[in-house]
Amino acid sequence: MKRKNTSRPDILFPIIGALAFLIVLSFLFTLIINLFIDGLEKIKDPSFYVSFPSRFPDQAGILSGWVGTLLVMAGAIFWSLLIGIPAGIYLEEYATKRGIIGKIETIIELNINNLAAVPAIIYGLLALGIFVYRFKFGESILTAGLTLSILMLPVIVVNTREAIRRIPRDIREGAYAVGATKWDTVRDHILPYSLGGILTGLIIAASRAIGETAPLITIGALTFIAFLPPSPFTSDFPFISVDKIWEVFMSPFTVLPIQIFNWVSRPQAAFQVNAAAAGFILLILTVLMNAIAYYFRQKVRRKYIW
Repeated sequence: MKRKNTSRPDILFPIIGALAFLIVLSFLFTLIINLFIDGLEKIKDPSFYVSFPSRFPDQAGILSGWVGTLLVMAGAIFWSLLIGIPAGIYLEEYATKRGIIGKIETIIELNINNLAAVPAIIYGLLALGIFVYRFKFGESILTAGLTLSILMLPVIVVNTREAIRRIPRDIREGAYAVGATKWDTVRDHILPYSLGGILTGLIIAASRAIGETAPLITIGALTFIAFLPPSPFTSDFPFISVDKIWEVFMSPFTVLPIQIFNWVSRPQAAFQVNAAAAGFILLILTVLMNAIAYYFRQKVRRKYIW
C-alpha cells in the first residue's frame, strides 16, 4: 500500500510552533539573566534579605517585602481553595439544569468564566468597598489575602470543573453499583482523582496573583514598611497565641512587587540595582511555589492513577 504524502501544513506547523516556543523562552531567559546580572551585587549580599527598606539604597533590604508576600499568598491560596474547590464540585456534580434554579446556576457559570478576564484593579475596588469599608478589616494582610483569593477564584473553579469532567463516568457508575452515595463518590473517588488537575489550576492562579500590585495598592498596601507582623509563637504551652494570630492577620503589609515599584520610581541608580535583585528574588519565589505545587500534583497523580 502506498504511503500517503505528508501535507505542507503538517511540516510547517511543528516548525512554526518550535520557533514560537524558542522566542518565548529566549525572552524569559533574557529577562532572568538581565535581572540576575543587574542585581548580582545585592543578590549575593545576605543583609539584603534580612534588612528593612531604607531611604539609603546601600542599607535597604526586602525583609518586609518577602515576608509580606509569603503571608499574603498563603492567605490567598487558603481562601481560594476553601471556596473554589467546593464551588467547582457543586457546579459540576450537584447543580441542576432545570427550572429557575438551573437558570440561575447557568448565569453563575457564565459570570465565573467571564471573571477570569476582569482587570485586576476591579478586584481591588471590590475589596476596598467590601473588606476595608464594609467589614472593617482595614488595610491588612487578611484583606490582601481575601482580595487575591477573589482574583484566583475563577481560574480555580474552572479548572476544578474541567478536572472533574475528565474523570471517566465508569468510576461513578462503579461506585453507585456497590451502594455508594453521591457524597461517598465525590469524597472517595471524584475529588482524589481530580486533585492533580485542581493543583494545576492553583499553579496558574497563584503565578498570576503573586505579581499583582494594582489591587493591593487600591486596598492600602504600604510602599514603605520597617517592621514585621508580631510573632504568634510563645514560650508557654500551647506555644501559640490566638490573639497574636489575629494581630498578624490585621497587620499592615507590603509585598515584593510594590517594593520593586517603589525602587524603580526612584532616580538613584543604586535603587535600580535593588529593584533588579528584588525582581529576581520574586521570580525565584514564584518558581519555588510552582515547584512545590507541581510536586504535590505529580505525587497525587501517581497515587490515584488508574
